[in-house]
Amino acid sequence: MASLHPKLEGYLLLADAVIITDRNYRIIAVNKAFENITGYTKQYACGKNPRFLRSNLTKSTVYAELKKELQQGNPWSGVFINKKKSGQLWHSSITITPIKIKDSTYYVGIFRELEKLKEGSYISREQATEMKREILKVLAISCEIRDPGIEGHLMRVQKFTEELVYFHNERCQLNLQKGYMNNIINASILHDIGKAGIPEGILYKPGPLTHYEQMIIETHPLIGVDMLDKISKDIELDLLQKSFVIARNVILYHHEKWDGTGYPYKLKGNDIPLEARIISIVDVFDALISRRSYKEAWPMEKALDFLKENSGKHFDPELVESFIMMKESKNKQNEQDDYPMSQERAL
Repeated sequence: MASLHPKLEGYLLLADAVIITDRNYRIIAVNKAFENITGYTKQYACGKNPRFLRSNLTKSTVYAELKKELQQGNPWSGVFINKKKSGQLWHSSITITPIKIKDSTYYVGIFRELEKLKEGSYISREQATEMKREILKVLAISCEIRDPGIEGHLMRVQKFTEELVYFHNERCQLNLQKGYMNNIINASILHDIGKAGIPEGILYKPGPLTHYEQMIIETHPLIGVDMLDKISKDIELDLLQKSFVIARNVILYHHEKWDGTGYPYKLKGNDIPLEARIISIVDVFDALISRRSYKEAWPMEKALDFLKENSGKHFDPELVESFIMMKESKNKQNEQDDYPMSQERAL
């Protein structure tokens, strides 16, 4: 401790485990919390590289990202799965910060033991994303179980949504947060849950709808939001709450039109949430290229032409441009041949 710079000593007083290394990543100090949590003494740890703590369960990409950031002089935060001296796993959220003192650089790592959090258990960001996606998938399919072909439609809408939201974000340099984009993707599968409340005679009618029947089918966004509100009230999982907020916008507004002639509220332009404008395009596109009980599948080019013709009327023109560019770049001219029939009425 005598050789430790005074500016670094304060970090050792923290309640969380602390490791301080030199610029070559050799440990020069640890605090009492580190010793208590890991079982390793400071005499054992000092002089070593912290890799002796590794469990081989942390992804190599995590270490690569850590090294890259530190080499650029940036702090880094992430999650490690390390091992204690006893062999017990140690899940920890860690922040490593470069500290420059005169001509020397030190790295201060502060570990928060996730097993000691007051509520719940830790799951990784990737696990949380996958869990949300699967929960919402089950919820969506259970709401529309009357149509055996609906799962294919829902999964294609989700796939197109994922492709479009990332392509559009990059093309237009929107700098959307990854979490927000993932919530749009996850929520897209719930867009038509309100159709569970529409009589089958209307939903699967092979011919044109009467004015009265059209009025009934246009209530499905309101029915869907009511269903979601009741479901979300009973599911108190924090990891789903942001998805439910996005899902509410998707369900309620995905039939609004750019020119204000949609339903149920006749919103116009950018007053329609971005997530609803995205699902509006991919939902219609998949409906067009799929065979339904009341129509044959359209060729890909005809469906893309429909989007172009309705750009600025039904659809957000910037999103249409992104979608067209995205589809043309993939050159999937025969993609519609792979689409099974869904009986449900669209549009």
